[in-house]
Amino acid sequence: MSNSPIDVGPESEELRLLRQDGRHLKNTIAAMRDELETVRYGREQAVQEAVAAANNEIIQLRNTVAAMREEMETIRYSKDKAVQSAVAASSGEIVQLRETVAAMRDQIETLRYEKEKAVQAAVANAHDEITQLRQTAQALRDEMDGVRVSKEDAVQDVTRSFNDQVAQLRQTAVVLRDQMETLRAEYEEKIQNIERAFRDEKKQLHDTIAALRDRLEAAAAVAKAPNRDKTPTPASTNAPAKPSRPVKRAKSVLNPEKIKGAGPAEGNA
Repeated sequence: MSNSPIDVGPESEELRLLRQDGRHLKNTIAAMRDELETVRYGREQAVQEAVAAANNEIIQLRNTVAAMREEMETIRYSKDKAVQSAVAASSGEIVQLRETVAAMRDQIETLRYEKEKAVQAAVANAHDEITQLRQTAQALRDEMDGVRVSKEDAVQDVTRSFNDQVAQLRQTAVVLRDQMETLRAEYEEKIQNIERAFRDEKKQLHDTIAALRDRLEAAAAVAKAPNRDKTPTPASTNAPAKPSRPVKRAKSVLNPEKIKGAGPAEGNA
């Protein structure tokens, strides 16, 4: 043991190898430290990119909701204008109103289908984005177990915030869909009421005209009856004609507002 080159004498081959191993270990540790810093930087950059992508998706969804709200207001304005035009139109425009109602119903169905399709596409994109983010987070978690605890909280916060905003956007889309359904039901009910009022008014006019015709025929028959049964005398020749009294009684029975159009015809008779 006293002759061992490690204990005494000049630097032996074994000591030189040990020092080389030490230098090699230091170099390895430095390289591993650099690689750890590079991976940490890459993970942080990936998280920032995920946050930026989530923010862009949220902005697009908000713009979609704003566009849907504007289109709903435009539809509400156009339907109100159509209802006012239908109220101001006469009974002769019933056929045109029915065609307008059919076109409006088709347009509403088309708009509802398009909005539902847009909402479904937005939800699908959001699910895909969430899935990609979760996969990216899982891959980064597998590669960087050393820094998982600190970075996992940040990814979870981003995911939670994104899920909350997606849920709010879904609720907004459901509310908008319910409002569109309510508006369509209200417009259909208004148009049905208008058509019912037009039918009732038309029936009343037909009944009024039939009643006037019957009363005019009865008055004409009463006016002709004395001329057939009695011989005219000078006194009766000079006397004024009396058929106007039954006609006036027939006219007074009806509502004057419903027979404004029949006035000239009755005078000619």
